[in-house]
Amino acid sequence: MESRIGVVSIIVENPDSVEKLNGILHEYSSYIIGRLGLPYQKRGVSIICVVVDAPNDVISALSGKLGMLPNVITKTAYSKPFPAELKQGKP
Repeated sequence: MESRIGVVSIIVENPDSVEKLNGILHEYSSYIIGRLGLPYQKRGVSIICVVVDAPNDVISALSGKLGMLPNVITKTAYSKPFPAELKQGKP
């Protein structure tokens, strides 16, 4: 199955959503390459960027679950697909 690099940008407008958000991210932890979180106290929000390497349907499911959380906004960017053999580190 082809894999893509995906970047999920998340804005959390209410800290009450953070526990569920972290639970969802934990479900997809095997696909997560990195995560950057920035609290922006001036505006009262948190900004999170999650980078994943996964099939398109997995990235879409992750983004969709996060986007259904109350007070959470998500946008996702995708790379072009990579053949499965490249994901395994073969040239």
